[in-house]
Amino acid sequence: MKLKDTIAAISTPPGIGGIGIIRVSGPESEEIGNLLFKHKKKVEHFKTHRLYHGDIVSPENGTVLDEVLITIMKKPHSYTGEDILEINCHGGPVILQSILNEVMKAGARLAEPGEFTRRAFLNDRLDLSQAEAISDMIMARTNRGLDLAITQLKGNLSEKIKSARSSTIDILALLETSIDFTEEDIEVLPASELTERIQSIIDSLEEILSTYHEGKIYRDGINAVIIGKPNVGKSSLLNRLFGEKRVIVASTPGTTRDFIEEVINIKGIPLRITDTAGIRNAENIIEKEGVELVWEKLSSADIIIIVLDGSEKLTREDLEIIEKNRHRNCVLVINKSDLTHIINIEKLDDLLPGNKPLWLSAKYGDGIPALKEHIHSLIISNRDDRRSDIIITNLRHKTALEKTVTFLSKARENIREGMSPEFAALELRESLESMGEIIGETVNEEVLDRIFSTFCIGK
Repeated sequence: MKLKDTIAAISTPPGIGGIGIIRVSGPESEEIGNLLFKHKKKVEHFKTHRLYHGDIVSPENGTVLDEVLITIMKKPHSYTGEDILEINCHGGPVILQSILNEVMKAGARLAEPGEFTRRAFLNDRLDLSQAEAISDMIMARTNRGLDLAITQLKGNLSEKIKSARSSTIDILALLETSIDFTEEDIEVLPASELTERIQSIIDSLEEILSTYHEGKIYRDGINAVIIGKPNVGKSSLLNRLFGEKRVIVASTPGTTRDFIEEVINIKGIPLRITDTAGIRNAENIIEKEGVELVWEKLSSADIIIIVLDGSEKLTREDLEIIEKNRHRNCVLVINKSDLTHIINIEKLDDLLPGNKPLWLSAKYGDGIPALKEHIHSLIISNRDDRRSDIIITNLRHKTALEKTVTFLSKARENIREGMSPEFAALELRESLESMGEIIGETVNEEVLDRIFSTFCIGK
């Protein structure tokens, strides 16, 4: 990647808005600003981090493209560590594209996805884990997910990894000293103390590793599928969980044929809920296709919400649904609690022992808070809802930490078994390599390309 050129992109989302922002980064940023921006009073030199009000004018024909506010942020005190020009204009797509075209005519090129953040990383404004946190912040779907991304951006994970690397380097230095003075038969530290130090590093990294399952849930969310026979209130339940009418509710069986998905927030966890067609003997080929797809959809569900009608006896369709999902992670819901209770609770206990059904009324909202609480407890799996500053959400970080623990464990065993210190030293160097992958100290261009390709162009 060339860092000597100047890049530009629209940084605000596509569409119409009150304000749009064009970001320019690189050595020609201020020159481009001077060329295109016309202030009421001539500006010889822009002061850094100061807003200027004026017009963007095409140098070719003098056409005013928009009335704007611009800012010059001079290196190294900018997001990328380079000179940055930001143009705040009106948020119309035509306006934004017209100004961007003039910026590129003036010497900039269109930025690649994530290139602004990549430059921030390459210019040591951020380490790699912090750069990834920026993407997580933008993509966060709940406040808890945003909290985790912000703590990572602030460097909490980086500090922990750097501390572990520093401790590992200290141990490696001791081992290499003993290697250099092998003929003198010098024991720098007792083997027991070296293994204890390594074990301490392993323990701290395994503590971070143990948070991945929880972190992945907060970042990516959970898939839940609502299933039941027709007219038990599946669509009404989805509407009630979402808080507004999103699904057509009708007494006619077969109303829901396609999958209807919505994402709701349950205590900071994005829960993607799918409403499905009612399970019954289909009366036409379209409905039959919908029912068959329901069974396929269930295979990828993390949680299955089985909805029964409390005002009726259990039917063959109910029993089939329960039987096919009895070994899955199920939430048993009995709807229509506002009507006379007819369903056989004792039989349900026999069919799903230990799975206490939740009574609710999707029509009136009774029991909905208890259902959300129950779903949350299933997701967290009885873990305490801790507010840890270090919870990893990224599979790349998890994989690197697992490799690190493996190398450190091998080094510990080599020392414990009295092997030549060269063997343990080799494993420690490998562990440093793995830890360096997380913060970007030992990462290659291919990995960087893959990471930053997932960013939006303006970031």
